[in-house]
Amino acid sequence: MAILSKEEAKKILEKVVGFSKADGIEAGLNGGDGGNIRYARNSVSTAGEDSNVSLSVSVNFGKKSGAASINEFDDASLEKVVRRAEELAKLAPENPEFMDPLGPQTYGPEAKTFIESTAKITPEYRAQAAADSINPATKKDITAAGYLEDNRGFNAQMNSKGLFTYNQATGVNFTVTMRTNDGTGSGWVARNFNDVSKLNTAEASQIAIEKALQSRNAKAIEPGKYTVILEPNAASDLLSLMLNFNARQADEGRSFLSKKGGGTKLGEKLVDERVNIYTDPWNEEVPTANQAGGLPRKRMDLIKGGVVSNLFYDRYWAQQKGVEPTPFPGNRIMEGGNASIEDMIKDTKKGVLVTRFWYIRAVDPQTLLYTGLTRDGSFYIENGKIKHPIKNFRFNESPIIMLNNLETLGKQMRVASGGGPGGGGSALIPAMKIRDFTFSSLSDAV
Repeated sequence: MAILSKEEAKKILEKVVGFSKADGIEAGLNGGDGGNIRYARNSVSTAGEDSNVSLSVSVNFGKKSGAASINEFDDASLEKVVRRAEELAKLAPENPEFMDPLGPQTYGPEAKTFIESTAKITPEYRAQAAADSINPATKKDITAAGYLEDNRGFNAQMNSKGLFTYNQATGVNFTVTMRTNDGTGSGWVARNFNDVSKLNTAEASQIAIEKALQSRNAKAIEPGKYTVILEPNAASDLLSLMLNFNARQADEGRSFLSKKGGGTKLGEKLVDERVNIYTDPWNEEVPTANQAGGLPRKRMDLIKGGVVSNLFYDRYWAQQKGVEPTPFPGNRIMEGGNASIEDMIKDTKKGVLVTRFWYIRAVDPQTLLYTGLTRDGSFYIENGKIKHPIKNFRFNESPIIMLNNLETLGKQMRVASGGGPGGGGSALIPAMKIRDFTFSSLSDAV
């Protein structure tokens, strides 16, 4: 029952809405099937599958609202969860920011978020995917630790104003860390797709193996400001922290997009004019649902030519400001260039190649200053060539400063984008070359 068709979901939701005696009701039905396999020390440690469907109900009497959820779907249970939500609503205080349920909306075409082959992944496929990662590691005297997870699911919602939405999606995520058995080298790679036919765990694992071998016996270099080449995952680690373009936070002075003395930086140049970041639910590489919370999604610029182009308004704040509400996006896309990482290395006299960052924490939210560490393969570049691996650094940097120190944009790559307040969904992010990136201290961890 984990994947309900549009008609099956609609039938259940119509019953739920029909049971309500409140002024308004919103009901959401979602579920999915998934599977996973985990391995460490070149041996599978866990594998399994899961399946779940749940119903959430929110009702209101005036501005008083209550919510309840359940995972039983006989008529008695459906009525029970509605009554429970109604009981809670009557006990609740009024919410001054309450918004009535949204009426019917017009959406664009459905994006291709559901791929049949991904929905049909089997335990045998997962086992082979793990073997394709473990076997080459074993042959190179390397220890692999990885995780593959796949899912297929649906989401439907209906309310008493006539709104109904439905979407199906599939996804597969793969990450692996390769460590040399002498403990001095580490490599890492991640892949994220809707379409499993694009995933090759052997190819991905080979990249991590080469990183591990190349990063053995890293040397320390002095902290300071360096030209860096950020692989797409590293670039995304920082970019996801700045793409929380929440209008209310900016208007209320709680955001890096707030102006001193009031107002926001909407329409102002924020970063290098070569920076173009947008969201588009119909992008073929990172498709996402054509709506969120019932609000239609659309292609929308976030930064265009370095200028802040749009902010996200929830329904309440949009009403306060007299603008149209805009839902948070399901993907982020940053335009890239044609340069490969190898091209950028050749054009670098002195610099550092970074595979990824981790353990990132905020230092100053108003300026978006963050600190964190490099990990799983950092390399010193001299006169257009990788000279040797280097010990990891702690960095202190802001993605705003980073995008103002942009030298070269490389090719785009799909990455998972869930690491920060602007994260969520997937992203297309280019590799990039940045000048004057601040490394504040050394880290001896491999």
